[in-house]
Amino acid sequence: MRETAELIRKEFLLEIRQRYAINGILLYVFSTIFVVQLCFGRVIDEKTWIALFWVILLFAAFNAVSKSFIQEASARRLYYFMIASPLSVVISKMVYNSLLMLVLGGLSLGLFTVFMGFPGLYAGLFVPAFLLGCIGLASALTMVSAIASRSGNNAALMAILGFPVVLPLLLLLVKASQKALAGRVEAAELLRFMAAITLIDLVVVVLAVILFPYLWRD
Repeated sequence: MRETAELIRKEFLLEIRQRYAINGILLYVFSTIFVVQLCFGRVIDEKTWIALFWVILLFAAFNAVSKSFIQEASARRLYYFMIASPLSVVISKMVYNSLLMLVLGGLSLGLFTVFMGFPGLYAGLFVPAFLLGCIGLASALTMVSAIASRSGNNAALMAILGFPVVLPLLLLLVKASQKALAGRVEAAELLRFMAAITLIDLVVVVLAVILFPYLWRD
């Protein structure tokens, strides 16, 4: 745990020193939402609001998480290989990227609400789905970034592998958001949605923990 905590601290220090990365992502989110507002105004139906929001968040996740392993030089990866265990490396990356996505997701939701309004979504379903969705997107794309970093064409492989991996989670998040339009959701249905999203998140984490050590030694 101490090793993982130090690696997470290292990720935050690198982000503070390279503020252009997070600033670039925030600029992307702001400019995208602003262009959407110019095209549609505030007069859009609720299902269009949901579709646009998750599309923006999906591409923000790709931009934020893709640099996770791709930006690491081979010499730095060798250094980490010598001083840290693969489990500590992958867990620290997933925790940091999840925290980053929660911040970016919250900012995106706030900006999107300011520019496009907020439909009558049932917060008891939408908010937990949104939080678990951010964590799931970050965790899945972290593992995809690790695989893509072993390829010469990192950006293309990240896009090719990333979308099929996050598609089941994305479909479930959209379905949960649309269900939240109906107003208050029954407890059994709410638990079913939360259990399904949580299960996908756990499967991603377990697969990363099992497979990453083999990828790390390659």
